[in-house]
Amino acid sequence: MENIVVQARLILVLGAVVAIGPLSIDLYLPAFPRLQTYFSTDAASVQFTLAAFFVGIALGQLLYGPISDRFGRRVPLILGLAAYSLASLACAMSESIEVLVFWRFIQAMTGCAGMVIARAVVRDLCTPQEMARVLSLLVLVMGVAPILAPFIGSLVMSWFDWPAMFVLLAAFGALCALLVMVGVPESLDVRRREPALSLGSAMINYRHVLTHRRFMGYALSGGVAQAGMFAYISASSFVFIEGFGLSSSQFAILFGANAFGLILASQVNRAMLERFRAQSVLGYALGTYAVSALLMSIMAVTGVGGVWGVIPPLWLCLACLGFTFPNSTAAAMAPFGDRAGTASAMMGTMQFAIAGVVSAGVGHFGGHGAVPMAVVMTVCATAGYLLLRWVRAE
Repeated sequence: MENIVVQARLILVLGAVVAIGPLSIDLYLPAFPRLQTYFSTDAASVQFTLAAFFVGIALGQLLYGPISDRFGRRVPLILGLAAYSLASLACAMSESIEVLVFWRFIQAMTGCAGMVIARAVVRDLCTPQEMARVLSLLVLVMGVAPILAPFIGSLVMSWFDWPAMFVLLAAFGALCALLVMVGVPESLDVRRREPALSLGSAMINYRHVLTHRRFMGYALSGGVAQAGMFAYISASSFVFIEGFGLSSSQFAILFGANAFGLILASQVNRAMLERFRAQSVLGYALGTYAVSALLMSIMAVTGVGGVWGVIPPLWLCLACLGFTFPNSTAAAMAPFGDRAGTASAMMGTMQFAIAGVVSAGVGHFGGHGAVPMAVVMTVCATAGYLLLRWVRAE
């Protein structure tokens, strides 16, 4: 990246665009108990609105990858953000939990343009090691979303009802589209674009990505590890509000503190990358993540310390993800400078497909205790570490 001011502006805009994902996930978490009452349904059905969002993100990214490799980054991103705003308004007008699940799926299918294309833009402009550092900065910008979202959600719930949250998301999507129009130049050179867009060419490109051992190893290790975070997101309001008896404001503080840990770690990661390779940092982070998750499971099963037995290892687990996300992403996408959109889409699809399965599974374990969440996070952390060992055995 050439100019520091231009780079800072671009990172801020891309960070806002990528923040659509965590905002769409986290903003309405304090409303989960209210949605359960409003629609006269159970906790698992409410959590399925989150699982549907993950599935929509997983499928939608497969579309935006080839499209952005063929037509460039800017126009598909603007159109996706505009469609996201409309889908968010439809969520606000849902009259049943089934309708809300459907529109959450569409909301994700359209809003995921930001996740795919933002990573592709960074890959267009950076070397792999520089990409890890820039992604750490994106985590800093987008990390504000999970800190503020529960507070904003609780505030909105105190003044209005749950539909207002989706109206707010619609407004944010429209603002992001405007910011992209004025602040994001086209990063994909015309000479590097795919010559044609067809199902056959897209399938060939995806097959090439899927059969690349390094890509699969790093993408899956990062994706499975990240799925542990979504298990936490899906279950957290029930675990801490209904299970441990925290108020919605106390839950918002806890959620923000955990998000701050992730942000802090991402900036420590950025400094470490000045001296260490991204792959090395990733290995230590995944190992620490697995040990912390195991400790949390032990505390949850035994009940030692109550809520304070669970919170410290949980905080450490989420902080480790501040290292795993940028480094696994950069390592996975490193071989695909010419197909950055396709590689970004496939990586995102795999990660959120895993997240959708995990978040849906947590909802069906039953109960509001911390044990299901802790055990699932332990499985995800361990699997991520083992997958990293697999790719390193090459």
